[in-house]
Amino acid sequence: MKWVYVEDIAAYKDKDVEVRGWVYNKRSSGKVRFILVRDGTGILQTTIFSADESHPLFGKFDELTQESSLVVRGRVREDKRAPGGFELTVQDIDILQIARDYPITPKEHTTPFLMEHRHLWLRSRKQHAVLQVRAEVIKAIRDFFDGRGFRLMDTPILTPSACEGTTTLFETKYFDQMAYLSQSGQLYNEATAAAFGKVYCFGPTFRAEKSKTRRHLIEFWMVEPEVAFATLDDAIDLGTDLILFIIERVLTDCRADLEELERDPKLLERITKPFPRMTYDEAVPQLQAKGSLMKYGDDLGAPEETLISELSPNPVCITHFPAKIKAFYMQPDATRPDLALGVDFMAPESYGEIIGGGQRIHDLELLEQRIREYNLPREAYEWYLDLRKYGSCPHAGFGMGVERTVSWMCGIKHIRETIPFPRLLYKIYP
Repeated sequence: MKWVYVEDIAAYKDKDVEVRGWVYNKRSSGKVRFILVRDGTGILQTTIFSADESHPLFGKFDELTQESSLVVRGRVREDKRAPGGFELTVQDIDILQIARDYPITPKEHTTPFLMEHRHLWLRSRKQHAVLQVRAEVIKAIRDFFDGRGFRLMDTPILTPSACEGTTTLFETKYFDQMAYLSQSGQLYNEATAAAFGKVYCFGPTFRAEKSKTRRHLIEFWMVEPEVAFATLDDAIDLGTDLILFIIERVLTDCRADLEELERDPKLLERITKPFPRMTYDEAVPQLQAKGSLMKYGDDLGAPEETLISELSPNPVCITHFPAKIKAFYMQPDATRPDLALGVDFMAPESYGEIIGGGQRIHDLELLEQRIREYNLPREAYEWYLDLRKYGSCPHAGFGMGVERTVSWMCGIKHIRETIPFPRLLYKIYP
């Protein structure tokens, strides 16, 4: 018999096939036994019919427990009452392993218990749906940039210097010198953009932030495009188009997953461009009027991000932040040098910042000045300064966090469920 996956079962109507998977659930009703078999691509109802209570398949049925692995052979039948509209009439079962005392039962479990058993929790329907959406979001991101002529450039995980700042770095020994886990591939992106024009990197990033909020992970995945000769406005337009592309893909290919998660698709369908823009100077008094305790010069925190999300059903773009609260490489505004040409995209529904970026300094002397002001070791950035010595030009880009984007797409309040094995403050198991 041909081994087939559950997601392809409709193509084998009235044919004999073999399905390999795990017991999701089982039940009996008179002369019929039902086994729900999951194989990672879907769940298939399999049925055993017999008037003989001593039928050997009934004996195998009785042996099976939740998450036991098995091979089921039988004929595919269309049945509108079955999950997915098809079921398998069982002819034979091979039991590969009996799972004893599976810890995650249909009863309610606490979040700490589920996180301790994350390697098993992944098998549940809702977690499966979230990670299906994650896989589609990642595919959509790559398709978006590849389709626009961007080149994927892999940037180092181990770096000799900081990108976003020196206080949230993970240090490690690199033979006889110190290295750091990457906070961002952006600086290296600037070099590859000067070689290829428009590039993106996509990989894990690490922030040693002692934060326990629902929006933060210690290790997360980020896509970072960089475009030579681009400005802040170009970066905003690119980020807007990327978000809309992802939404369209998720709504098209992940409807069943959104339904499993009880996510209202209308909240995503209503997203349209242009996204509203607001400068930091405009945002602060509005936030204070809404009850924020922030003062001018403070960065936007989680409470402010939530208040901003109430302003529009679309993401809101906050621009022109005080230069002092942004990274050393941010280009200052020509008319207000105290402001940086940066942008944060705030997702609606209180999901916080999903994109951060802007225009980079392209003047050598100004960049040297910033490195001194931020007390950064010049020798670690000599290669970066070379980019301003040899063919410097305006350029811009941003970073998008995959997990926050997935959290928003799925309507999930805590980011820990958007990656198979989340790294949280003081939690690195499993």
